[in-house]
Amino acid sequence: MRILLTNDDGINARGLHSLINELNTIAEIYVVAPRSEQSGTGHSITVFDPIKAIETKIPGIKKGWLVGGTPVDCVKLGTKRLVPEPIDLVVSGINHGSNLGTDVLYSGTVSAATEGVIMGYPAIAVSLDTFDASADFSFAAGFTRRLVAAILQESMPRTTLFNVNLPLLPPEQIKGIRMTKLGTRNYDNLFEERRDPRGNIYYWLGGGVLNEEQDEDSDVYAVEHGYISITPIHLDLTHYGLIKKFSKLSDEYLNNLLRGE
Repeated sequence: MRILLTNDDGINARGLHSLINELNTIAEIYVVAPRSEQSGTGHSITVFDPIKAIETKIPGIKKGWLVGGTPVDCVKLGTKRLVPEPIDLVVSGINHGSNLGTDVLYSGTVSAATEGVIMGYPAIAVSLDTFDASADFSFAAGFTRRLVAAILQESMPRTTLFNVNLPLLPPEQIKGIRMTKLGTRNYDNLFEERRDPRGNIYYWLGGGVLNEEQDEDSDVYAVEHGYISITPIHLDLTHYGLIKKFSKLSDEYLNNLLRGE
């Protein structure tokens, strides 16, 4: 089995290297990761600048590259040009901080896994719910190894990724695993106005997570209550209910819309 491993925290991130130490016991690992932190880049790609990829040696892997681009760039470039053999799975993480609810739209971690699905590979994104610089990723990495082995035995569909979030708790305090839906995650977007040395105004984004009531079957609720959350995510964003609703409108009504009447 061959795994393409990436992240959005950068190639030197502790979460990435914790995964290497676990996953290399069950698979050949190719690492294609950003040169520097790319948190919050979402599904952005590099179009108007060249993308540099420098081969790097990391103990425990087959081959690795640090890439001057986004997490999505890493997956595209890795699968199409850098990795010389077919891969079986894309794994993104372990992210330093959770990716819950609507975070998945901003997250470079989840977007890298999403790109894996777009490229035709099963994929997993893994995040640990902490920003503590001294956080221990070892349990999260071990759990990911066991999950990867189980998923590949079940023939995971290539049209879906698993978004995994672990609470920062000792293993004996984790209550269990829940299959969840995406919850709601909004932020108090505060833009602090500052001036550079030349007097030009710029803004620095801050603000924390807003407390909102969550469904008990959501990923946010699960992690907040001590469970590991696994959310299957597919890429079809179509609102089928509205297709059905508007399809019931008469042809005359729709034609009037077309003519501006």
